[in-house]
Amino acid sequence: MTSTPAIPSAMTAVAENASAAASAAEATDGTGLHGPVTDWFAEHARDLPWRRPEAGAWGVMVSEFMLQQTPVSRVLPVYEQWLARWPRPADLAAEPPGEAVRAWGRLGYPRRALRLHAAASAIQERHGGDVPREHAQLLALPGVGEYTAAAVASFAYGQRHAVLDTNVRRVFARSVTGRQYPPNATTAAERKLARALLPDDEDLAARWAAATMELGALICTARGPECHRCPIAAQCAWRLAGAPAHDGPPRRTQAYAGTDRQVRGKLLAVLREAVAPVPQGALDAVWDEPVQRARALDGLVSDGLVEPLGGGRYRLPHS
Repeated sequence: MTSTPAIPSAMTAVAENASAAASAAEATDGTGLHGPVTDWFAEHARDLPWRRPEAGAWGVMVSEFMLQQTPVSRVLPVYEQWLARWPRPADLAAEPPGEAVRAWGRLGYPRRALRLHAAASAIQERHGGDVPREHAQLLALPGVGEYTAAAVASFAYGQRHAVLDTNVRRVFARSVTGRQYPPNATTAAERKLARALLPDDEDLAARWAAATMELGALICTARGPECHRCPIAAQCAWRLAGAPAHDGPPRRTQAYAGTDRQVRGKLLAVLREAVAPVPQGALDAVWDEPVQRARALDGLVSDGLVEPLGGGRYRLPHS
């Protein structure tokens, strides 16, 4: 009996290695990822109000402030109410900052409301009430950091910028670097990779930014990635490596119950519902532990979210 030659299997291995190397090269510069991801986005993108043409740059900016560390389902009703009340930056700037805090409701991290109010005031004063187009001008607005400036420039004005939120970072970590999760904080290496993956064409780059974010939000999720539905599963370095478990520093978790953040939320809830200054006794009633309660209230005052008045009374900020 004649043995089967080993050459075909060796040739197959060489071909497979060559294919893998080609896929890795394409992933590094994005050429093999752009089409599948943007095509998937064209078919599966959610119809969100800030993605509609009528939202304009202000609608995009409001959504970006609200969506930081907050899921879309919680943002939607507050966003709609916000834009109905303040359809332009000038409308918000004309109101006291405390009204922004009041309208923020229970979205969490209410300092974002103050920052958005400050940004609206700056837009009115520096740019005639129109959200600026230039990335540098966006970055100069109060409360606008690297991510938000890039997101507004890309999503509102169709410009070419690397937009790196948690979802995008996770997609890149898995599909290109083969890691289950990105680092806890954005690194220089991640920024370099995001720039390398950015399409040269401006319109395609803007679609790519939105598409990778949506892919991370819907498919390449933190806890339950649906690789069978992913348009780039066949090229994903993490999947091809056998989906290795995270081997980096422990991922941060955000506790809430019993924390100062919970106490701050309870105190703010009382002030948001009040039409007049609130006495100290009304605030004391929401939390039994006096030291933690006092610390939380002092923090709210220090952050500019609460304004102390004479006679032990408090209100949302008026200036």
